[in-house]
Amino acid sequence: MKRHMMTLLAALIATPGLAAAADSTAANFSDAQQQAIGKIAADYIIAHPEVLVQASQKLQAQQQQQQTNDALNAVLANVPALLQDQDTPSYGPKDAKVALVEFFDYQCLYCSHMAPLVAQTIKANSDVRFVFKEWPIFGDRWKASITAAENGLAIWKQKGAQAYLDYHNAIYATGHDEGKLTDADISAAVESVHGALPSQAHRQETHAALAKNDELAKTLGFQGTPGFIVMPVSGANASNTTVLPGAVSAEELQAAISKAQGK
Repeated sequence: MKRHMMTLLAALIATPGLAAAADSTAANFSDAQQQAIGKIAADYIIAHPEVLVQASQKLQAQQQQQQTNDALNAVLANVPALLQDQDTPSYGPKDAKVALVEFFDYQCLYCSHMAPLVAQTIKANSDVRFVFKEWPIFGDRWKASITAAENGLAIWKQKGAQAYLDYHNAIYATGHDEGKLTDADISAAVESVHGALPSQAHRQETHAALAKNDELAKTLGFQGTPGFIVMPVSGANASNTTVLPGAVSAEELQAAISKAQGK
């Protein structure tokens, strides 16, 4: 226990701001005084380990807030890539004042769980534009991840917004995530919207769009799927834009939309 506490204390003191403050204070004491103070502090922390827990929680909260701020700044610096990319499928009015952007993978378990909530949110918000950033991060593990994304982008080009959304929902309706999605599942989803399977050349054309999405997601700091951004189409700022990294509730999505609408 003592060794664990001292390790955590060292990690906290190594925090840049904390370390600078400690160095400044230490300059006012002799070596002997510093050693005595260090022993008193160490003994106190060992007797009251909850102090380190509280400090660790505060540090974690500060780090999470910094990550949120960084993500917001990155979003606001990349609005055109998020909202104006012609290779990105979207659904909803072109003159919508609010947009909800989702980065997703068809083989992601959490994306699959979110799909019905996203569909519910779409139905409840006919004045919002929904932007779908295909990001097949599991493609190295499951080929269907990439195949489904290729076909989704092809359907968007062939048939437009409604067909794309129907295809998107049909893939998730299979319930086949985490490597269970088959070529037959994908073909059936394409057939259900009266689309055509893309040629190999057309598949290759989709890879540039997928590469753009990958680069953008990393620029925004997303480390996995799903990732949501809700923002005004015009006049987005830190107070009306929400970044939601990970699965969330329908209520959280709706609250982010309301915030972007100024409600």
